[in-house]
Amino acid sequence: MQHNPGFLKLVEEARQQIRECTIEQVKGKLDRHEPCAFIDVREDKEYAQDHARGAIHLGRGVLERDVETVIPNKQTEIILYCGGGYRSALAAHSLRQMGYSNVASMMGGIKAWRDAGYPMSQD
Repeated sequence: MQHNPGFLKLVEEARQQIRECTIEQVKGKLDRHEPCAFIDVREDKEYAQDHARGAIHLGRGVLERDVETVIPNKQTEIILYCGGGYRSALAAHSLRQMGYSNVASMMGGIKAWRDAGYPMSQD
């Protein structure tokens, strides 16, 4: 997908202020059962089609509205992913602005997760 320049600029600015992690780091954390909130921020239809096993859905459109209900502790480790790592970077930036202190965006998103053959689920 070809992204627009304004969107890419916004994502790059967000990336300078957030933490990113690799799919390998996330899989290792999940395999070790380390506590974290693993959140898919894609659209409802995308999540229903397939998602990383163990992920919960909190779409980008409602993330800021609903996150404090789903994750009230702002020190909880949160790992966000989307299709390719762009929307999750913006989402991570938003959560940091809301006071969440331990947030990361998974680089490569679900595409990288799928390509690595990591576990998937469907609704």
